[in-house]
Amino acid sequence: MITKPNKNKTVSKPKINVITLGCSKNTYDSEVLMGQLKGNNLNVVHEDNKMGKNDIVVINTCGFIDNAKQESIDTILQYSELKEAGKIGKVIVTGCLSERYKPELTAEIKNVDAFFGTNDLQNILHELGADYKHELIGERLLTTPSHFAYFKIAEGCNRPCSFCAIPLMRGKHVSREIQELVNEAKILAANGTKELILIAQDLTYYGLDIYAKRNLDELLNELAKVEGIEWIRLQYAYPSGFPMEILDAMNANDNICKYLDMPLQHITDNMLKSMRRGIDKQKTIDLVKQIRAKVPNIALRTTLICGYPGETEEDFQEMLAWVEETRFDRLGCFTYSHEEKTHAHSLVDDVPEEVKQARVEAIMELQQGISFEINQEKVGKTYKVLVDRKEGDFFIGRTEFDSPEVDNEVLIDAKTGYAAIGSFVNVKIDRAEDFDLYGQIVK
Repeated sequence: MITKPNKNKTVSKPKINVITLGCSKNTYDSEVLMGQLKGNNLNVVHEDNKMGKNDIVVINTCGFIDNAKQESIDTILQYSELKEAGKIGKVIVTGCLSERYKPELTAEIKNVDAFFGTNDLQNILHELGADYKHELIGERLLTTPSHFAYFKIAEGCNRPCSFCAIPLMRGKHVSREIQELVNEAKILAANGTKELILIAQDLTYYGLDIYAKRNLDELLNELAKVEGIEWIRLQYAYPSGFPMEILDAMNANDNICKYLDMPLQHITDNMLKSMRRGIDKQKTIDLVKQIRAKVPNIALRTTLICGYPGETEEDFQEMLAWVEETRFDRLGCFTYSHEEKTHAHSLVDDVPEEVKQARVEAIMELQQGISFEINQEKVGKTYKVLVDRKEGDFFIGRTEFDSPEVDNEVLIDAKTGYAAIGSFVNVKIDRAEDFDLYGQIVK
């Protein structure tokens, strides 16, 4: 007896599940990859837990510091084991870890189908049976809520920082042209994006390679004209050679947030010199004062490193006193990670891990108190807030002084007021904690 085929039965395409690890630059890269795959009519998803035996997993890895590298390795092993068990079809690895350690990964993890680097988009697409489509430049499949998007204006870095392996993984600085970026911003705005978070390894270097001058201010002025973009936020500005014209653009355009993320890393002269930061203590202090004088209500965020080789207790205490005096609005602090092939790797990693951790905790405890005091000053004031999500009894949003995931949040009682996700509302602050503000919607 011959069984007739069921004409109504359809064979579903295998899913391509993209897993993103690491920083916002990886998030952007994953979104571009996913946009290309979707443009090729492939079934692409982001971090989907439901997978079949024919599905393909693409892991976009991070290789920046030890913890991030270990998370990437653990994720690769997790999915390679699923493949070996016949629960998924293929495993493909890309991103910074793969760029930096491809020979070692290939030798140690046999069950991965292909390893690619950070600039291998076309090769990844070919591996997945897709073509690179030039007409899709600027098109992305957002993995963030649609109302905000990370917006990469340059790739790579030319800075010589002794502790950083980014140039090894991302290459030299390459700026994107202003018109291309404006076109991408228009596409995002047409799809409902209201906030652009400008990212690069160094925003302030933007334009030197293609316009023979630092040109971030001109880019900002052009992006500020894009209809529908209500906030433009700057992350990852470098202090040495900081172009003050950026602040003129900030003052001239209401939709450029009075916010600047400028990782300073340390403050003592001997640490800054060994770190090859191109700036000393006094110039750093003067720069912070100049920025605050030019934009008096600016929120300054910085990042610091504790336990760099040769950091003495005196170095640390000097940094602690500087943090207390400077009173940054936002601050993150990390332990030093001894990275192969960096300039600092030739130094002795001589600060014990428990000392590094204790110093980080001391900095963050100090910052917690500073943040509490700054937040108390906001009680009774009204702020424009972008609503990101709803959790339990609260709508949760941010002011222009806060970037998603890393900064303060505003909690709005959902029982007393309604706010659509992705909308702007005016919120009067009635209570403040260390890192959270509480308030009510006002007309």
